[in-house]
Amino acid sequence: MNNQKQTDQNLAGKIALVTGGTKGIGKAIAARLAAAGATVIVTARNQPAEAGLPYLFIAADLSRPEDVTRVAEEITAQFGGVDILINNMGANTFPGGGFGTLNDEDWNQAFQVNLFSSVRLDKALLPHMLTRKNGVIIHISSTTGQFPIWESTMAYTSAKAALNAYSKALSDEVAPQGVRVVTVSPGLNKTEAMSNFLNDLAKNAGISVEEMTQNLFNRVGGVPLGRMAQPEETAELVYFLVSPNASYITGTNYHIDGGNFPVVR
Repeated sequence: MNNQKQTDQNLAGKIALVTGGTKGIGKAIAARLAAAGATVIVTARNQPAEAGLPYLFIAADLSRPEDVTRVAEEITAQFGGVDILINNMGANTFPGGGFGTLNDEDWNQAFQVNLFSSVRLDKALLPHMLTRKNGVIIHISSTTGQFPIWESTMAYTSAKAALNAYSKALSDEVAPQGVRVVTVSPGLNKTEAMSNFLNDLAKNAGISVEEMTQNLFNRVGGVPLGRMAQPEETAELVYFLVSPNASYITGTNYHIDGGNFPVVR
């Protein structure tokens, strides 16, 4: 498998944009697409610390409409557009404690970051795909978009649920014109963001991170595989979905959650 990752060039000649691509799942996706031969562009608010990374970096806060416009203009000027758009940017940085702790700004920011950034970027870059009658858009959502945890992710999961519905509607609209739109909903991934999330929850609850991790596993109903995913495992699914091997897949929401989701889908 490792040799295949190093030698396959299924995406040679493709231009790919990965938002939120300097950490966690986004970083793993950017690396995987680059390994498959794509020219990868990454956006994030802050310049990555590492040197020699296999992508072009554009600093941007895509919750701001003007930054979306700037990124799209830079990409269009240099590459003409993109063939692959990975809307990975998202964050659950909003207060826990349920409905009573969330104010209007929390709700607004949750939707700006987790929904409208994707909608605006799609609107800016989709016309190039439609003109060429070819392209793939992946929206990175979350299993909590269908299985919300009220005490810790209410605003975030509400925005992700909206993203799921939007993604399906968009897929139905653009599929006849040759563009595929797919949603990927990761479960628990072992990332820096997840570590920070667990640390904050543990601190607020006055328990250890290990106890809080087990509490989270219990709260989501358990993970049959017994562990969190590595970001590279999620990246492999995304790579498959943007590759020619997935040419008949569109409009679907793929859960990658170690068997966690509690119903038959």
